[in-house]
Amino acid sequence: MTRGEIEADVIAILARQLLLAPAEIAPDAGIDALGLDSLGKAEAIFALEERFDITVPFNANEPDQPEFDFTSVNSIVRGVEELIARKAG
Repeated sequence: MTRGEIEADVIAILARQLLLAPAEIAPDAGIDALGLDSLGKAEAIFALEERFDITVPFNANEPDQPEFDFTSVNSIVRGVEELIARKAG
């Protein structure tokens, strides 16, 4: 899976959570600036896990202190790439 494919899927998942069109989400967009709340973050993480068959390290009791960098679209893409590589590795 290429970085572009991962990015497109991450943006599609975030767009569903935010009720936006994927074209409205820039790759360098910050998650907080997009308006994704903690419940939306948790739901997006579950969707990422299902889509990419990975386990995202995330503590629901501390949603703003994740081991997985969930601050921007780019950081999520990098994190997914790393988790896919670890799983394959």
